[in-house]
Amino acid sequence: MRAGFRQSMAWLHTWSGLLVCWVLFLMFCGGTASYYKEEISLWMRPELHRTAPANAAQSPAAQVPPGQMAQNALRYLEREAPDALRWFITLPDGRRDAVNVLWTYKPGQAPRDADGKPRRFDTRLLDPATGAPLQAARETRGGEFLYRLHFDLHYMPAKWARWIAGFCAMFMLVAIVSGVITHRRIFADFFTFRRGKGQRSWLDAHNALAVLPLPFHLMITYTGLVTLLFMYMPWGVEAAYGGDQRAFQAQTRLRPLPPKAAGEAAPLASVPAMMAQAERAWQGGQVRRIVVNLPGDANATVTLSRAEPATLAHDPSALEFAGTSGAVLGTYAEDKSAAELTRSVMTGLHIASFAPPGLRALFFLCGLAGTAMVATGAILWAVRTRQQQAKAIAARGRPGFGLRLVEALNIGAIAGLPVAFASYFWANRLLPVAMAQRPEAEVRWFFMAWAACALLALCRPTRGMWRAQLWAGAALFGTIPLLNALTTGSHLGVTLLQGRGPAAVAGFDLVSLALGLGLGAAAWMTGRRQPAPARVAARARNVAAGAQEAA
Repeated sequence: MRAGFRQSMAWLHTWSGLLVCWVLFLMFCGGTASYYKEEISLWMRPELHRTAPANAAQSPAAQVPPGQMAQNALRYLEREAPDALRWFITLPDGRRDAVNVLWTYKPGQAPRDADGKPRRFDTRLLDPATGAPLQAARETRGGEFLYRLHFDLHYMPAKWARWIAGFCAMFMLVAIVSGVITHRRIFADFFTFRRGKGQRSWLDAHNALAVLPLPFHLMITYTGLVTLLFMYMPWGVEAAYGGDQRAFQAQTRLRPLPPKAAGEAAPLASVPAMMAQAERAWQGGQVRRIVVNLPGDANATVTLSRAEPATLAHDPSALEFAGTSGAVLGTYAEDKSAAELTRSVMTGLHIASFAPPGLRALFFLCGLAGTAMVATGAILWAVRTRQQQAKAIAARGRPGFGLRLVEALNIGAIAGLPVAFASYFWANRLLPVAMAQRPEAEVRWFFMAWAACALLALCRPTRGMWRAQLWAGAALFGTIPLLNALTTGSHLGVTLLQGRGPAAVAGFDLVSLALGLGLGAAAWMTGRRQPAPARVAARARNVAAGAQEAA
């Protein structure tokens, strides 16, 4: 602390941000896309574009009673997955036009995929009116992959991934607080941007992207930690309940506990009758989700979750019924305590399921600003370090290992990740529709494209590589509307100019075009002129060469 409190906070801000910035960049990219995961999933199922309505009022699902949709889905599940461990039925809402069914397999009974790994679950989209599967829709993980990616990181056990995500989020929180303390004139500097000034320009951009959405950055980071609170801080539950998670869940009554199988077959009672009873208890509230535990067993239970109202609290009210008799077993997430309500509100703020279209768009823009904030912070460190080491770089002819590694990681993450995202969308349209294990193949395209960008950056971490990868991202994103036009009939000429087809598809095309233009502008500015640090290094090399000739 001899350097002073503010200088110490500057050191803390720099290193707490730099050490995890590349993972944070991935988390921000995936989390920002998650605000529109349903719309992304619709774009990635072009076969549904012909039947998807332009708005929720025109949806065919709006004309079908919820009880009929549920009964149709149950008939399908009884026929296709009678031995499943659990059934999930999600009814349509303003952003979904089909009934989504999912079933999980009992241990030891799961089929294996092409890699020999047992599948945990299967899912289908059903027609709301008939219950028939929408077989024309290609298999894809859609926006759900991007949502899971931002905290499950895909190729690792979920528990370890969430610990890593929480670790990085805590570093992000420290970086935000220390950054506010460090920049004494942060709010005044927000209105200042000096172009072509090297380190000063990157700092101005970093400040501008951090200050305006600062409440969002604090909220999204802190609430992200709160969503997995009991995983990161289990000691209270262990002390109060002796580590008995079931006893803790039973007392909090936020969600029912899964029952134990009786081993006796028994038919399921009328689920539409249970739905009618739940709607009466909720005074007209609609059922959005149905979970059937142990279908076909005498101990089966049915849990009905209420459609979330437009409130900040996330945990919806739920009623649990005995599957065979239809008797009410309990209510959940009703009359929450102050602590439970606070946690539920924080989870709702993070997920933004309550947000109307305008607020959702604002969350999306703030997420983009957070993504750019992380990127400019990482680039700022590299620019500043290169300036400080200009003479040493000139003497050696190349930067040191640490700086070279950071610059390569910056290129691979910041410029390479947009290439990976765009490749994921391109794979959705280029891979054969009937291809086996198609969703996994789309995901592999994502990681193969990203790995290629990272390897190229490690081999040649230069400004030319920045330009090449930014131009690649610009080309891939900017031509997504053209790709959509070549592979479907729901292109911008139809969805935007003629006002036919789903508005979500037009929105996806327009956002992709905007991202392509933004990446193209970044690539153009990167190659337009040599930045100051490089000019200083070049002059130093010339001076050194002249001194050697004179000697």
